[in-house]
Amino acid sequence: MISRENILKKASELVTGDRDKEYGDAFTNFNDIAQGWALILKKQVTREDVALCMAWVKMARLAKNPSHQDSWIDMAGFYIHKCPDRQQCLLGSC
Repeated sequence: MISRENILKKASELVTGDRDKEYGDAFTNFNDIAQGWALILKKQVTREDVALCMAWVKMARLAKNPSHQDSWIDMAGFYIHKCPDRQQCLLGSC
């Protein structure tokens, strides 16, 4: 099993590196997702709601396979998206 420190480090690297390059700024991307979900659900959805819902998807998957390291890393990444100040979260002060 990967250590907590490595999970957080990898999540931070993904949020600010590969995923940022692939999908653009995470906060903007989650806002875009929220707008799409709001149309589908016919109710207001925030980027924080998106982070919580995406985290729940990972939790449901982890319930079936708790040793799936990528899901743990993604969960930590969703936590970072939930924070109002991503830099504070990456520094551990959120």
